[in-house]
Amino acid sequence: MTKIKMCGLFRDEDIQFANEVKPDFIGFVFYKKSHRCVDKETAKRLKSSLDPKITVVGVFVDEDISFIKELVDEKIIDVIQLHGHENADYIWQLRKSFVLNSPLIIRAEIIKTSEDIVRLHEQSSLYDAINGSDPDLSLPDYYLLDSGMGSGSSFDWNLLKELNRPIFLAGGLTPENVKEAIYIAKPFAVDVSSGIETNKVKDIAKMKRFIENVRL
Repeated sequence: MTKIKMCGLFRDEDIQFANEVKPDFIGFVFYKKSHRCVDKETAKRLKSSLDPKITVVGVFVDEDISFIKELVDEKIIDVIQLHGHENADYIWQLRKSFVLNSPLIIRAEIIKTSEDIVRLHEQSSLYDAINGSDPDLSLPDYYLLDSGMGSGSSFDWNLLKELNRPIFLAGGLTPENVKEAIYIAKPFAVDVSSGIETNKVKDIAKMKRFIENVRL
């Protein structure tokens, strides 16, 4: 079954909502230019109230590796999502900063045209990296394909038909269109934020409908 990530939670009510609808992942945004941004202490408090079965993803834009490591070491986040200009060397340095196994790393890629899909194909073998076959430390574990961070708009999901790789699908997803998106793109997970909001805050009714339309 397709996994669900609900991103941009920043209020106590958001955590209560998540505990009720139970997505597979929730996301905390550590990017000061986002209205959904949380600081370390807020994220720590919110995490303490979250159902432990829900995985927490930290979303970063060109962040210092030391800060990301701090959040992982203190178990405030479980998975790292990179949404800036982080290159292969950055990912390698990030992985090497952990003494034991690195947490999963997701890197966002902006998709506008078929040329962007070709570019993904030409990058090093994502499939091998995900499946642990001699993984390259400079590769992310998953790609998140989006139309632009927080844009709330979608791209042509038909572009993904030939990709044949497990991805997080984001960008313009709503309770009304998520079934179609899954049918066309067949993602590993769907990632939603503005599509489950009303007036820029999470809406429990929309969250419930989104979950139902993915899982039922």
